[in-house]
Amino acid sequence: SMVDVILGLQWGDEGKGKIVDFLAPKYHIIARFQGGPNAGHSLNFDGNKVVLNTIPSGIFQKQCINIIGNGVVIDPVLLRKEIEKITPLCPDIHQRLLISRKAHLILPTHRVMDAASEAAKGTRKIGSTLRGISPCYQDKVGRSGMRIGDIFSPGFTEQYNELSSLHKGI
Repeated sequence: SMVDVILGLQWGDEGKGKIVDFLAPKYHIIARFQGGPNAGHSLNFDGNKVVLNTIPSGIFQKQCINIIGNGVVIDPVLLRKEIEKITPLCPDIHQRLLISRKAHLILPTHRVMDAASEAAKGTRKIGSTLRGISPCYQDKVGRSGMRIGDIFSPGFTEQYNELSSLHKGI
């Protein structure tokens, strides 16, 4: 069996998704292992232009299982919209898309923190997409974030409210 890894050496916009899409027909599993829903990548599939922000590029290859790994930070609202958008082109998406229960959730408060951090930098701002990715990774590293698996926990609402309150305090 063969494994290829596509790594970006810059901040993004390098065409990683297009390379994965090009190589995907040769594979049975495509895994995204890090990153968040930034600008995404555009693919042309059966005459349709499709922009993927979170879902791996192999999703349109019928033989491929696609995995969103635990290193990815997921905005559940954006992911749901992305799934709904491509379901007509990929009706079996729910059978071929697997999401790690350990992937971290981007909360609405992460977006607010991202905007506040960017504004505080003034002329030294970095040009954040303001999608909450960096603050979510900060929570992941600090072991205070929420993960996909937490959604199924009986204490989800309490945990969500505690973390949101912590964010608002910051």
